[in-house]
Amino acid sequence: MSATDHPTAPIAEPTPAELVRSVLVAARSLTLNTDVHRVDLVGLHSPEGAGRLLLTVPAGSHVGAEVAWAPGGDLAASLEFTDVAPVPVPDRVRARVLLGGWLSFDRQGASAEDLSFETVTAELQHEGRWFELEVDELAAVEPDPLAATEAELLTHLAGAHGDAVELLAQLVDRRILLGVTRVDPLRLDRYGVVLRLRRQSGYHDVRLPFATPPRNPAHAVLQMRALLARAKACPRRSRR
Repeated sequence: MSATDHPTAPIAEPTPAELVRSVLVAARSLTLNTDVHRVDLVGLHSPEGAGRLLLTVPAGSHVGAEVAWAPGGDLAASLEFTDVAPVPVPDRVRARVLLGGWLSFDRQGASAEDLSFETVTAELQHEGRWFELEVDELAAVEPDPLAATEAELLTHLAGAHGDAVELLAQLVDRRILLGVTRVDPLRLDRYGVVLRLRRQSGYHDVRLPFATPPRNPAHAVLQMRALLARAKACPRRSRR
């Protein structure tokens, strides 16, 4: 990531633990793995706090039978999540999360297909690096307040306000803009908006920080307007 022309302080980024919590909130799908089965679940999970997720497996799934036969009713399993940018950009996978833990029947579930997953280990792949996290680290942070609505906000920004995206690029260090042929929004969180700057030779990501971390999506819109106001005050620059 890179700062604007005259940075006054290091630009804050989400911590690995925050990224994991946010991915779990925003993800619509996951892959459930046991020793003998691999099941893709779409829209059939919900996070319950930092280390527990509720899952609904398809009726008649062999996973339920595995749990029933597991010693003590606890089955070793893992969950895989892939964080994909909602806007079409090169290399759309922004992060991967791998959770290891125990799968059991949810005692409060409505049917035999309702399962509970208790996290024991957590790993994050982000920007080419792997991070190992403790459950206590996840419990110490909250998901980003924009995680659940980020996809909607970003696709609206890219689809309906392409001129605003170009305008935001005025806040980027002019040296970084040399050779840039296209600008797309890549990420939006309480720390700001991340732009992906494309060139013929590849791309570069840069974060534009918010003056105040937004508390909710409505507040994020106000912070985005403040960024745009700053951009309008910048001298016009050619990116080519």
